[in-house]
Amino acid sequence: MSKVILVTGPAKSGKSEWAENLATQTGKPVIYVATALTDENDTEWLSRIEQHRQRRPKAWVTWEIPLQLVDAITTSQDSCLLIDSLGTWVANLLEQDQSNWEHTIQNLCSGLQDAEQDVILVAEEVGWGIVPAYPVGRTFRDRLGHLVRRIAAIADVVYLVAGGYVLNLTELGSPLPSYKP
Repeated sequence: MSKVILVTGPAKSGKSEWAENLATQTGKPVIYVATALTDENDTEWLSRIEQHRQRRPKAWVTWEIPLQLVDAITTSQDSCLLIDSLGTWVANLLEQDQSNWEHTIQNLCSGLQDAEQDVILVAEEVGWGIVPAYPVGRTFRDRLGHLVRRIAAIADVVYLVAGGYVLNLTELGSPLPSYKP
């Protein structure tokens, strides 16, 4: 039986490391899905990507899929799929209008529910601070927050990683009764 696991938290909290640990614990071959678009002129971004690459075991397969996550979910079997990260994926799709965006996340959630392998998703928590001053920032924050909530509603386990500590929200919390994915 496949599992959907969501790992969420703020920047530099350790969420990717925890997700990588969980993937290793499955004992299955791991396919790491990197959602980042690379920009050869952004050396700081390239350095972050390289840090993630260096941390991953050499036996892991890496797929660079900045847009079509559903395709990755539906084509891999008998493995553990680690998707890092949903925030980057949302940023890659910000130009979609609201109708297309709703269709995209519905397809993603349906793909996760039908997945034939374990899927671990890493997501940033970006709504804990101030309301962004610009429309695109608000759109990003709202879309990511809504997506995380939708995936959490269908996930088998949800973890929050903050300050290097891991909390299992599925065990410690209660889902909102009024929320319908």
